[in-house]
Amino acid sequence: MSKNIAAVILAAGQGTRMKSELPKVLHRLSGEPLLGHVVTLAKALQANPVVPVIGHGAEEVRKALADQELIFALQEEQLGTGHALQCAVGALQDFEGDLLLLCGDVPLLRLSTLEKLVAHHRNTAAAISILTAEMENPTGYGRIIRGPDGVERIVEEKDASDEERLVREINTGIYLFQAPQVFDLLKKIDNCNAQGEYYLTDVISTARQLDERVEAVVAECAEETMGI
Repeated sequence: MSKNIAAVILAAGQGTRMKSELPKVLHRLSGEPLLGHVVTLAKALQANPVVPVIGHGAEEVRKALADQELIFALQEEQLGTGHALQCAVGALQDFEGDLLLLCGDVPLLRLSTLEKLVAHHRNTAAAISILTAEMENPTGYGRIIRGPDGVERIVEEKDASDEERLVREINTGIYLFQAPQVFDLLKKIDNCNAQGEYYLTDVISTARQLDERVEAVVAECAEETMGI
């Protein structure tokens, strides 16, 4: 990878469904914390810096990965995925290049999949590229709506029309952005929604309104994109 690449890893969630006091990203898979697998993947892609965004159990997470060269960003309140990326901006103020957004609870993602995403992103000069997956049953996932010029938008299940619900290509929550341009896009999104949160999907729609190119790459294996 000749061009600069940085990685932000979303790792602030509590993981309430796991019914455990341990932060979700510290649960182990094959003897290693979930977050450790994702950090290893980011470094295999030669990402530098690698910025985990932490919140719930922040000190535990710091200690568990103390032997790794990381820059931690703190998300004190869980105000959405867009807000989580905003929390990482301070650690990336001088960064120019490709900014990869990963999820700390998706440990099975393959390096070859990310390399394919990066190559397509650069070849198309996209402002944003999304890793997507084809699902037999896409119920509950945000659908990728494509147009002649790439991705038009991501529509959530509850907002989708009957026709849009038939779309089987879904958003995995893994993105590649151009930086520092993405930092300007983040400033344009708001939390005027039922949850009062800032969503990364709004960054996609904002980019399209500005005629920026948004691309998508379908993962060969949907299972590797699934969160724990």
